[in-house]
Amino acid sequence: MPNLIIDGQKISVPDGTTVIQAAELLGIFIPRYCYHPGLSIAGNCRICLVEVEKNFKLQIACNTPAVEGMVIHTKSPKVANGRRAALEFLLANHPLDCPVCDQSGECDLQNFYMQYGLYDPRFEETKVKKRKAVILGPHVILDQERCILCSRCVRFTDEITKTGEFGIFKRGDRAEVNLYPGKVLDNPYSANVVDICPVGALTERNFRFKARVWYLSSAPSVCNGCSQGCNINLHFVLDRPHLNNGARVLRVKPRYNPNVNDWWICDYGRYGLGPIDQKRLIGVRNRGQESSWDQAFRAIAPILTKASQGRDDSSIGVIFSAQLTTEELFLLRKIFVGALKARVSAPVPSIGPADDFLIKADKNPNTLGADLLGLTDGPAAQEIIDEALGGKLNALWVFGVDLAALCPIEKIRELSQKLELFVFQGPNENQTAALAQWVLPCAAYVEKDGTFINCHGRAQRIGKAFSPPGDSREDSRILLEIERVLGRPRTESSSHPFSQSFKDAGPLEAGRFPQEIFLELARTTKPLQGLTYETIGSQGADIAIKKSKNLAAP
Repeated sequence: MPNLIIDGQKISVPDGTTVIQAAELLGIFIPRYCYHPGLSIAGNCRICLVEVEKNFKLQIACNTPAVEGMVIHTKSPKVANGRRAALEFLLANHPLDCPVCDQSGECDLQNFYMQYGLYDPRFEETKVKKRKAVILGPHVILDQERCILCSRCVRFTDEITKTGEFGIFKRGDRAEVNLYPGKVLDNPYSANVVDICPVGALTERNFRFKARVWYLSSAPSVCNGCSQGCNINLHFVLDRPHLNNGARVLRVKPRYNPNVNDWWICDYGRYGLGPIDQKRLIGVRNRGQESSWDQAFRAIAPILTKASQGRDDSSIGVIFSAQLTTEELFLLRKIFVGALKARVSAPVPSIGPADDFLIKADKNPNTLGADLLGLTDGPAAQEIIDEALGGKLNALWVFGVDLAALCPIEKIRELSQKLELFVFQGPNENQTAALAQWVLPCAAYVEKDGTFINCHGRAQRIGKAFSPPGDSREDSRILLEIERVLGRPRTESSSHPFSQSFKDAGPLEAGRFPQEIFLELARTTKPLQGLTYETIGSQGADIAIKKSKNLAAP
């Protein structure tokens, strides 16, 4: 444990720690371009220079190990002059196209120049011209003139994806980053090179010229693309007043979580947000005609009441997916299994490509949450459909699943004609929504609060970035309203009688209910006991869980 002093502050660090890492432990930021904590050390940008007492020359902090007795200065005049000289070389051939560069506003060249730049430049030669707007693959575009040869993209494709598309070619001030001949940047994590590029050399084709970054709002969340549950930041603008929420998601960036995804995210999750904007359900419908929530609940309540009374002429089937939050699954079980004795299917599986890094074959984010609540042991969805068609069920409630992926469209049409009640509750238009008797529009996962439990047993919070469009409501709010119209009393152990006061809750006040639902869930489910939204925090919390038929407490 070497002891050293950085800017007058003493610190002891593990052997092998570099100066830049030791400074970060003290909250001292040292500028960097080539250094990235998830990649090997290159030491070629020279902007991280620091002054080490008894050393004649400045040292690079990224590749200088901390040793016993070191005294380091990161803000001395000598350091400032060294960084200024390094920036002068880095900017020698850099084009002055900040006004049209997507990186403008979050560019480290701009930021560090304001701190260390040489405002009386001495460069008088003609800048070296290189290729601009080079398409590297489906997601990334390259401007070679902006590149400062930090080599982050080269190391990422060599060390993280191990696909080796990038290289640095030529020499001197003619050196340039490019793909190897015959290569295309099309690996499943390709857009991460945009995230780690410290300048505007690598930009997203999808985001190109869409918005200035200072107009973007940001909200943390969790990717729903697979059971890994990678942490993300949503970047969006509220510029569509013709929609109730006005939101338009422009890009997704990975959010650092060392327990889940480190600094990375796959391209499937990054670009899988189309359903948030496309073909949204925005109003209640009854057999294709506009209706209202009050009319829907008045029509649905008598059928559900018959089932809650155990009437022989009323039996309900439920088909759902593990795209629902843990709180929503808890209410689903409480209402449809506990009160209505419904036939609830196991979550409809969604299987896709996988690898040994982040991408999991299970494309549902909350399969383990469903298993935790004992909802994975039910019949298959196809069995529920067959029972409904065979007259064994008189009502079917579908949560977000397009039955067209499970059966021919003729069977869905037959369900609509034969059943006394056929409800589709989901965020997007599909063939099931087109044929259902009642369509209840609900929020997408970025429009509500709740938790997912990933495939490793880590409970993580998703956050409400903005309100759902039109007359859509959160699934939990719809389920609480169903519980209210059924007149179900709360359990005596519950100190949060949220459904009793739900009738009078407005849209803003209703936002508090997911937290209260989770508290009741945590009290009655052993692996979650003691957890709250605060203890889960922004990084999640591991829970003691394994696949079992009896995880939920009675």
